[in-house]
Amino acid sequence: MVATAPHAHQISEVMARNRFKSWMQIPALRLALFVLGLLLIMTAPLVTPLPGPGGILFFALGLGLVLQTSAWARRRYVVFKRRYPKPAELADWSLRRPSHKRRMARKKQAKDD
Repeated sequence: MVATAPHAHQISEVMARNRFKSWMQIPALRLALFVLGLLLIMTAPLVTPLPGPGGILFFALGLGLVLQTSAWARRRYVVFKRRYPKPAELADWSLRRPSHKRRMARKKQAKDD
């Protein structure tokens, strides 16, 4: 099979991802994103009565920011996933977490065997 050169959009995507990862090493930015995530989570119940899926989006974005910036929150999330596997599976799917993709692949492989 012949290897092809990566497309320009793939290269720019990788560069943007690397830039984001380098920004996440700045403690003040991590703290600001963590606080923003908490604010989004806290405002989700206030936005929920409005028409549309705003509350769900606010909560998902806030949870994603908090999980990205806090090791403590990630550990608590793992405990939650073990205790409540069904809701955690839905949360992992909606956050597009790599762990969800691995679990689904393992589950599918176990069914096939």
